[in-house]
Amino acid sequence: MRSKFLVVLLLLLVMPLAHADQAVIKKDDPVLEKRVMTLSEHLRCLVCQNQTIADSNAELAVDLKNQVREKLRQGQTEQEILDYMVKRYGEFVLFKPLVKSTTWLLWFGPLLLLLLGLGVLIVILRQRRKLMQQAPTLSADEHARAASMLSGNGGEGHS
Repeated sequence: MRSKFLVVLLLLLVMPLAHADQAVIKKDDPVLEKRVMTLSEHLRCLVCQNQTIADSNAELAVDLKNQVREKLRQGQTEQEILDYMVKRYGEFVLFKPLVKSTTWLLWFGPLLLLLLGLGVLIVILRQRRKLMQQAPTLSADEHARAASMLSGNGGEGHS
């Protein structure tokens, strides 16, 4: 009986540690929270990389949201916060990179690949059409002979 009590007591003491790995999100002002979430949608989670920090529950993402929240409380503008994050983490932190000469391939590369693929397809189809038009046609005798060979009614070379 005493050992069961100790096990239950131990479990009750250990349970709060099960949630210790989750960073705490401070929410007290709904207007501020809306601004935090809006701005967080523009920042990439550096752990997940496919999510914004608004969508991520990673500890770093929560810490970044808390930083955004604190900077908004200090009166910084959204652009100042974005500039700070880019300066600290590089342009990779932006979920949608800026369109400039160094990111043109990122923005327009897929369109260029699509256009290149369509161009190759058009060239191949035109070459195929030319080959079909240049293909020799069979005479009436050759058609009859091919038909008889296909039907199994004889033809040369069959035994």
